[in-house]
Amino acid sequence: MEFLASPRQDRIVLKLHIQQTLPNPLSIKLEVADGEVHALVGPSGSGKTSVLRSIAGLRHPEHGFIECADTVWLNRDPKRGEIIACDAAKRSCGFLFQQYALFPHLSALENVRIALHNNGTSRQQQAKLAQEWLAQLNIADLAERLPKQLSGGQQQRVALARALARSPNILLLDEPFSAIDIPTRQTLYQTLAELRQQLHIPIILVTHDLREANMLADRITVIDQGVGLQTANANDLFTKPRNARVAQLVGIPNLFHGIFDAGQLHWGASPWTLQIKDKGKIPPQSQVAWVIPQEGLSVHTDQQAGRIPCRVRQISMLGQIAVIEFAIEELEETLTWEASAAEVRRLGLEKDVRVYLELDGDLIHIMPLRPINDPRRFMTAQDAAP
Repeated sequence: MEFLASPRQDRIVLKLHIQQTLPNPLSIKLEVADGEVHALVGPSGSGKTSVLRSIAGLRHPEHGFIECADTVWLNRDPKRGEIIACDAAKRSCGFLFQQYALFPHLSALENVRIALHNNGTSRQQQAKLAQEWLAQLNIADLAERLPKQLSGGQQQRVALARALARSPNILLLDEPFSAIDIPTRQTLYQTLAELRQQLHIPIILVTHDLREANMLADRITVIDQGVGLQTANANDLFTKPRNARVAQLVGIPNLFHGIFDAGQLHWGASPWTLQIKDKGKIPPQSQVAWVIPQEGLSVHTDQQAGRIPCRVRQISMLGQIAVIEFAIEELEETLTWEASAAEVRRLGLEKDVRVYLELDGDLIHIMPLRPINDPRRFMTAQDAAP
């Protein structure tokens, strides 16, 4: 599939640093390059859609700036020059809303053509271009249908054609796949992959699905209560979360607390001490949160120095994969481990069986404990040390 937009010679970058105190707090700093898919993830009400609306000019934050393709869309910082707040109509944004926002009384063709209403060409030329965009998205034969005559996936393609018809400098996607079935979703994932390679514009995707973000996005920003907690690729988010809250939001199963002291991690009130690389960023005797990925865990049937005794609390079989929950002796803690069904049989794992865990200290990631009102939450990973 080749899209109508011609290759761009200039490099389009979105730069954004906005803050809002009322009515809903917001503090986000982003830079998204051309061709990049950048996902915003977080719980409902965390501010993800507010970020998109701020970029599109549908709301104007109190402080900060938004710049795209070297054009300032918002500046509320006198130190950066003239105070600017461009109207939405003057911002080159393609916005795909969660509910598509198609006009119910207009055909698919007219829904796309209306985006070209003020582009200085004739109605006939606009209709021709709208038809071409429908063809690009494989729905040319649906041009005369009303939205109520289209499936959810077809409506989404019409909305996407409308968003792209004006050749925008940035594409904003607000949970675009949440209301469609899985087979249609997979097809549209492929459409987005083709889009990003050919349009060469920043694409910001809001989603609540981490698997979706992991599959589609180059980088992910985790947002909580209006604050950007961490921006990283998916691997770093899962193995090196910025703090305990990020670990919770991305669903890391093995999240624990302890005391870190010069390379030694004391696991709660247990006698177990784990040797960790000390990067010199956390003061001695600090309370920390810590995580360990699946590849940092191994299970044994024999006791050796450094191995931690535990008992099998529960085994859940998911096809040929087993999720085993271990109860750690000496602690009121549980740890989750994933293994093949063959590995479960080899180890003879069943409920209440005693085994020994070995944790790779090189893969343990420690994080400071910070209260919800700690101002360092407002800093990006690049701005603040752990």
